[in-house]
Amino acid sequence: MSSSKSRMAGIVIIGAGECGIRAAFAARDAGYEGAITVVGDEQALPYERPPLSKPDASGVVEKPITSPEILSVKAIHLKCGVSATAIDRNAQVVSLSDGGSLSYDKLLLATGARPRTLTCPGGDGAQVLRTIEDANAIYAAAENATKVVIVGGGLIGLELAAELRTRGLQVTVVEAGPRPLGRNVPERLATRLAAKHHEEGVSILCGVHIASCTDRGVELEDGRFLQADLVIAAVGVVPNDALAGSTGLTVENGIWVDDQLMTDDPLIYAAGDCATVRASEGIYRRYETWQNAQAQGEVAGRNLAGGDVRFDVPVWFWSDQYDLGLQGVGDTSGNPTVIRALGDGVEILFFLDGVGALVGAAGLGRGNAVAKDIKIAQRLIGARVDAVLLSDPAQNLKKMLTAA
Repeated sequence: MSSSKSRMAGIVIIGAGECGIRAAFAARDAGYEGAITVVGDEQALPYERPPLSKPDASGVVEKPITSPEILSVKAIHLKCGVSATAIDRNAQVVSLSDGGSLSYDKLLLATGARPRTLTCPGGDGAQVLRTIEDANAIYAAAENATKVVIVGGGLIGLELAAELRTRGLQVTVVEAGPRPLGRNVPERLATRLAAKHHEEGVSILCGVHIASCTDRGVELEDGRFLQADLVIAAVGVVPNDALAGSTGLTVENGIWVDDQLMTDDPLIYAAGDCATVRASEGIYRRYETWQNAQAQGEVAGRNLAGGDVRFDVPVWFWSDQYDLGLQGVGDTSGNPTVIRALGDGVEILFFLDGVGALVGAAGLGRGNAVAKDIKIAQRLIGARVDAVLLSDPAQNLKKMLTAA
């Protein structure tokens, strides 16, 4: 790795995760022939993050996003173990932590997010899950633990709860909100998942706050003390937007971009967990899903190559807990308009707007039981659908898709 200054302009991408790598490939596939350089602060080759909370018998699953051979074929230069320290927008130069720098014609910030840490006394001692190193540390600590407290009842917190309970640990989940999975999972499905955890022996405490963490466990604000050998913070993420902010770009809970993922500076784009995108109704939204990182990376890459693509993909998410598979797509807030019961505990909730157009869907069932229907629902979003037909499990969704 050279520390000498590089004057090879072209596309520079800061962030070598799902979004950054996908953008690099999309730019190349769109016909871009200039230099493409991706800067990643981890030493490992780019890897998928979702498997980190779902280890197999041999440990953490390291699923590479790409390989050195493919990068070479695509003429994409990857710099590992290096971070960007500054951006000079006038000179169009990125300064790097190894002392080098990169000139750019177009720049993409795909800097992702970092785990939110506990702010209570001792909270910095809680483990977090974001990287392979984090995952290895958690599962190594679990080998010698008997009791674990997980702070945060979102998807990551409950996936870890399921994994550690399956390993025989005594697990307590502490959630500040009134229910687990309060952010993006419909209440009906969240209630079923919470019941499954209870059935498996996990204790979920809602509406409680942490006062402090010690090496013996967690003290709650109501005075209760929960003994633990291992404390994990799963309280969401914070967008890595400081670099953008330091160079004068608009930043508020992420880097503000338009629907083409362009920042205030027409030469700089942002995508993935770090980007807050202007939606069609003029409000700004930030998304934190794996599929969103892919979709925004694709859009950003094509636009970096000179395209004119807008981001309007309905965001899809999934979670596996015990033998249950949860999937959702689009806007699943509020009460569902239609519940489609498919038997054996499999159900799909559909969310329609005021004119009967589908805006979102979420489902829960064993394994991949809901995957096919959610995939069809993703393609139906925006189309007006018959609620009566949707609720009838005898009606083929694929036929409804053809009709729409």
